[in-house]
Amino acid sequence: MKMTMHIDEDVLDRVMKITGAKTKTDAVEIALTEMARRHKLKELFNAGLGLTPDELKASFANDPSLEKSDVLYAAEDPAPYGQPRPSGQ
Repeated sequence: MKMTMHIDEDVLDRVMKITGAKTKTDAVEIALTEMARRHKLKELFNAGLGLTPDELKASFANDPSLEKSDVLYAAEDPAPYGQPRPSGQ
């Protein structure tokens, strides 16, 4: 979807450096995805006390808004922003 937005250039430059995004569009998309992920985690932490690890994993695995590569398990090292984790993880 194409749209016009007014975004602070300094903030956008910082996000591009932090995430390694090659384009402004990628940086915005990564930032929005991260914000949605954090909100989902906050919801789970607030309502999810007592969830088993399998229930917590299933909550993310069944979310169509998240790709499988977006799910980070506790024992995994995070991939650099904007980069997929190597296959098999």
